[in-house]
Amino acid sequence: MSQLTVYKETGEQLLHTSDVEKIAEVLDGVGVHFTRWHAAHAVGKGMTPEQIMQCYQSDISYFVEKSGYQKVDVISMHSEHPQKQALREKFLSEHKHQEDEIRFFVDGEGLFTLHINDKVYSVLCCQNDLISVPAGTKHWFDMGTAPTFTAIRFFNNPEGWVAHYTGSDIAKQFPEYHAEPVQEKKVTCKL
Repeated sequence: MSQLTVYKETGEQLLHTSDVEKIAEVLDGVGVHFTRWHAAHAVGKGMTPEQIMQCYQSDISYFVEKSGYQKVDVISMHSEHPQKQALREKFLSEHKHQEDEIRFFVDGEGLFTLHINDKVYSVLCCQNDLISVPAGTKHWFDMGTAPTFTAIRFFNNPEGWVAHYTGSDIAKQFPEYHAEPVQEKKVTCKL
């Protein structure tokens, strides 16, 4: 279930909601786009990024045509991934990008935390969520110690994911994401 928790930088909680309309409204107020798409095809951990992109080709084409993104890829993470800890640490440090960061979660979930002005917005993104974090927005992403998610990523930059770390330790001052390992789902996408 998608959730939003808003804190002061000091850690005081200001809001917690799982109402998708409220999440979209609050995030829109700080320039972050959040919406629900329909992840119509189940994905399995054995699927390649190319197979996943083929399943979602019509969604990808629509979004690329509408917004002009230059690169699209898929990031999949599961609890047995050999680099899960290194990747988690890479994403957990506060950083920003010179382009928007857009993710469409087609499976699983992860916690995007945005540091905007004097507030911190923790957004639990789940299957069907699309989030677009504007260029220059300080943030971090926590996939947890037992990650299970697949997201389609859209980039304005042909190089893909390029982070500019802030050097701040603020991410350590807020709750981490703790996901439970899940049972593998039956794959329904026909290739």
